[in-house]
Amino acid sequence: MKVIVVGAGVVGTMHAWHAVERGHEVVHIEREAEARGASLRNFGQIWVSGRAGGEELDTALRARELWEGIGARVSGLGFRAIGSLTPVRNELERAVAEAAAARPDAAARGYKLLTADEARAVNPALRGEFEAALWCERDAAVEPRTAQLALREALLATGRYTFLPDREVRDVVGEHAVRDDRGEVHGGDAVVLCTGAWLSGLVREVAGEIPVRRVRLQMMQTDPLGEPLTTSVADADSFRYYPAYASGALDALNAGQAQDPTAAAHRMQLLMVQRLDGGLTIGDTHEYEHPFAFDTLEDPYEHLTRVVESFLGRPLPRIRRRWAGVYAQCVDTTRVVHRQKVRDGVWLVTGPGGRGMTCSPAIAETTANELGW
Repeated sequence: MKVIVVGAGVVGTMHAWHAVERGHEVVHIEREAEARGASLRNFGQIWVSGRAGGEELDTALRARELWEGIGARVSGLGFRAIGSLTPVRNELERAVAEAAAARPDAAARGYKLLTADEARAVNPALRGEFEAALWCERDAAVEPRTAQLALREALLATGRYTFLPDREVRDVVGEHAVRDDRGEVHGGDAVVLCTGAWLSGLVREVAGEIPVRRVRLQMMQTDPLGEPLTTSVADADSFRYYPAYASGALDALNAGQAQDPTAAAHRMQLLMVQRLDGGLTIGDTHEYEHPFAFDTLEDPYEHLTRVVESFLGRPLPRIRRRWAGVYAQCVDTTRVVHRQKVRDGVWLVTGPGGRGMTCSPAIAETTANELGW
């Protein structure tokens, strides 16, 4: 079988990976020299902790298993099974963590409520003041800026993979084929369009208006911390954002503790993970109203700096980079992904939202299984 994959972000790359793993030939087409979108502009977190119970959690756990297996073979991914800690500062926040730790699926996530001293034993860099922390053992991390490059190198080594950069696919031609902007037609037994947040042009032409929206975020990265941050770190605003934390305790938190005005205005949470070079990737904001701003705002960065410094108990290293990114998210956020047959032999896979880096191996595996690869 020959599979044509359009889009070299993490979702597209994982579709190419599963096709090659099953013995098929892949032609992988990317409109840039290499992927430049949300697949690079994220935390690199394999984030199990906040996922909704049921299909979303099952997908994340399967993806976590796949990431670990692929990481053992492709060292350039930088896979680390580091877990995460969410420090809580008061009884209202602690009650949400306790409710999460009492979920029926808490063991699958590796949830455990730790005292402050226990949390510092797991992550000694957390020298600030907090009462307790929710530990999630199943969370992990990879290096987002290099993951696709490492996977591509491994794919090229198989001899069954061809990468065609700097080509924008303009048309779907009959069955199982696409035409790029150089006029070349690429045909096979199946075509998978993994175009990320590019929802106009070809996508609108072949699929119409789909129930997927674009979301913009702001993030930053620091110089090396100078010491290990042994886990990912979140704050209690993540309780307000992720569906796993829905509970009566969360309702009480929302009623009894107003969110910081800057965090509320920009729909923020803190997530933080250390890169292999020692720097910290920190975010993020969520903007849903179009048209998106073309610039970044400083208030969210100042808020994130204050929160991080309060957990570390020390000044943040110099900010090395700031950026904005845009990803595609299903309008019905309970859906893991939008997968649609748009022509005979042609499928569109998009809209995983902030789950893309976490869930892409399992999303692609499901596609491969459903298409009978």
